[in-house]
Formats: sequence, C-alpha cells, structure tokens
Amino acid sequence: MLDHIYAYPYITSMLNETDTFFKMLSDSTRLRCLMLMQANGELCVCELTHTLNLSQPKISRHLAHLREAGVLVARRNGTWMYYRINSQMQAWALDILQTTLNGIRKTEPFISDQKMLKTMADRPGLECCS
Repeated sequence: MLDHIYAYPYITSMLNETDTFFKMLSDSTRLRCLMLMQANGELCVCELTHTLNLSQPKISRHLAHLREAGVLVARRNGTWMYYRINSQMQAWALDILQTTLNGIRKTEPFISDQKMLKTMADRPGLECCS
C-alpha cells in the first residue's frame, strides 16, 4: 500500500508571516501536539488522542490547522494519519520549536504527556490502534 504525503506547499508561504506561526503555537492543545512530535518524531492521530485524552475530531481539527499553516506535514498509511514537523519550515521556526522543547522537557504537562504516550499499547510502528 502506498503512503500518501499531504502537504500544502501553497500555504507554507504563510510561515513568512511571523504572526501566523505564533498563532499556531498559542493554543495549548496544538503546542502540546507539536512538542510531542518535536520530541518523538512522527506520531499517529491515535497516539495523540491517547496521550492528551482528547477526542479524535478535536485532535484532528488542531492538526489540520497546523498542516494548513505549513507547520506539519501528514502521511496516510491505510486508514491511519501520521503527522510530523515540516522540516521545510524556515530555520527560525524550527529553532523556536527546538528551543521550546528544550525549555519544557522537565515541566508539566510535557512530563505527563511523555509518560502517557509510553503507556499506550499497540503504538504505531507495530500496529496502529483505534
């Protein structure tokens, strides 16, 4: 089965606008998702719903905003959607994400989010869940 990459190259130019990037970071759910991806790489929607204890539609809506803004890229594998940080973002934006992760590694809710992610049985990579 072929993986499909979903990116919005015509929207990535929006990242030239600093305010758009920071608006994407201003929501705590989006920021938590981004920090989990920054720390762990590509994640499936099911991993994020498990970790943040939020509904799939809510997580998917936030991920769609991030993808449309060019912050994330998505990949479909069968019925599963995987998201990762867009490595084609401008260097300053990637630096901000890494600096933020470095600053929150030993704080809540990041510590709890990492622990919760590790408790998930059947994480993708082996087999995906619901």
